[in-house]
Amino acid sequence: MVKNRFKNIRILLIIISLPGLLFMQGSLIVADAQTIDILIKGGHVIDPKNNIDEQMDIAITDGKISQVAKDIAVKNAKRVADVSGMFVTPGLIDMHVHAFHGTNPDSYIADGWDALPPDGFTFRAGVTTVVDAGSAGWRNFRAFKKQTIDRSQTRILAFLNIVGVGMLGRFEEQNVNDMNPEQAAYMVTRLFPDILVGIKSAHYWGADFTQVDQAVRAGTIAKVPVMVDLGEHHPPLSIEELFMKHLRPGDIWTHTYANAPKDREVPVDENGKVKPFIFDAQKRGIIFDVGHGGGAFHFAQAVPSIKQGFVADVISSDLHIGSMNGGMKDMTNLLSKFMAMGLTIQDVILRSTWNPAKVINRPELGNLSVGTVADVAVFSLRKGDFGFTDVRAKKLKGTQKLEAELTLRAGRVVWDLNGVASQNWDAKP
Repeated sequence: MVKNRFKNIRILLIIISLPGLLFMQGSLIVADAQTIDILIKGGHVIDPKNNIDEQMDIAITDGKISQVAKDIAVKNAKRVADVSGMFVTPGLIDMHVHAFHGTNPDSYIADGWDALPPDGFTFRAGVTTVVDAGSAGWRNFRAFKKQTIDRSQTRILAFLNIVGVGMLGRFEEQNVNDMNPEQAAYMVTRLFPDILVGIKSAHYWGADFTQVDQAVRAGTIAKVPVMVDLGEHHPPLSIEELFMKHLRPGDIWTHTYANAPKDREVPVDENGKVKPFIFDAQKRGIIFDVGHGGGAFHFAQAVPSIKQGFVADVISSDLHIGSMNGGMKDMTNLLSKFMAMGLTIQDVILRSTWNPAKVINRPELGNLSVGTVADVAVFSLRKGDFGFTDVRAKKLKGTQKLEAELTLRAGRVVWDLNGVASQNWDAKP
């Protein structure tokens, strides 16, 4: 009897100590425990992966999406963000940036001033993940990881440059002897598979596809896609040959809407028509990336392309010091620019969330599935008279513009423009 009595007391003490339970007047009752860390309520959710395009609430617990549903009870949330009238999306993925910021005076982008530390440019535009586009090669990637990737709140993934020193300078990028497919593939598959998502080929002056072919060889060994910036050849190399003979389905051509015919062949011909093989390449599985940048986006290519049905698969910024204050500005401005050219908000969110996640083989990103890391962006859609510029200061007018109101990275508020997730200063605790 004594043993049973002590056993019952221990059981009772355990029950009383359970979260969310109260013991009152000899009765066990369930309390309304606040099980949600933050509730994003009343917004129009656009989640292309899960085919959601309607008003829904999103509950976040322990840094992850715990529920996506209509009318989630406020009483269960510790913190509520009322985003009625706004759009809620997965955190944006900017698939083309240059983030290997440093102070090497002899460098172009690898550990140089032209690259940017991402945190100051991402969250305020709804971006939670960036992919560095080949700033570093296998020789200096460890330095990039140590001084930028490991120190940033923004999730940074990367394409590894096929040139060992990366984008140290235009001359160094021509060094065929520094293009090592085996070493690059080893870095991707054995050393940093969680960060490196592909191989980059860029800025090659040679009169052939040597650099592209070396990058594709590395990509084939490592089973990852290759991103190609094909330009600066005189005369320009054939992009039809590039798409049909050198690249594989799933490989990426960046700077899709650049208009520099002396350096590279362009999709739209002199009569304003998209060349037929462009559509064939897209059907074949070649991925077209915007990569706006400071010199690689022109309305003269983009507007006729979109009107004729050739739309890039991925919208990206090519963030660096030459683009941040120019025609690109940031991802919200860039998405708004494409809406001014005829795309819907659903179109641009697809191309900046789920599409890039698929391209880089990271299906856990770019969506709001229950159980995933809570990377979330909230946008207001302003109506008015707006102007959008390309890299040559040519203007296109628009009537709507996205503005990032709230950004969460791993369930933590990292940008709150108007305090929608904040409590009034004089509210009672």
